[in-house]
Amino acid sequence: MKPVSFLLCLIFLVVGFRESVQGRPLSVSKPDPRNAAATARWLVAQNSWGVLNTISSELGGAPFGNVVSFSDGSPNEGRGIPYFYLTALDPTAKNALKDGRASLTVSEYPLGTCGKIDPENPTCAKLTLTGKLKIVEEKSDEAQYAKSALFTKHPEMKTWPKSHKFQFFKLEIENIFLIDWFGGPKPLTPEQYLHPKT
Repeated sequence: MKPVSFLLCLIFLVVGFRESVQGRPLSVSKPDPRNAAATARWLVAQNSWGVLNTISSELGGAPFGNVVSFSDGSPNEGRGIPYFYLTALDPTAKNALKDGRASLTVSEYPLGTCGKIDPENPTCAKLTLTGKLKIVEEKSDEAQYAKSALFTKHPEMKTWPKSHKFQFFKLEIENIFLIDWFGGPKPLTPEQYLHPKT
């Protein structure tokens, strides 16, 4: 094979692999760190999992963190609201049904855009959304949206056992903690996050 042909094949292979990961495009470039709302929305749209923390009644009210898959919408059409597909057989949903207080934390690090710096480095963005974890009303338009958002990003969910009684949940956002540069967290309200200026 000629070197040029080999190089073209390699480029197509890498591009094809990048676009197929998690069934979604890997990303448009990272937003300018001066645009907090755009950065926060980018982190939620690009990530497919995070750590969801709930209040554990079994642990006397201690916080309980769990790795969960989520989606805020179809690729490039996210609304910023994280949706989850959870079962009460798992502590996260069980906790939320008793006490809805929850937080979701995502990092830029798994996206591969932080380079070789440590995940705790402030220039490697991280976001915590705090609020209430609630069941999405069954047979509502929002439930259809959540289903489409989750099953598009996580096709395996379609095959999860019906006997486990999975339900769609969403995080109703009340507070936002974002670090994407030096100097501490960026001030950002839920309104600014959900309706960013373009």
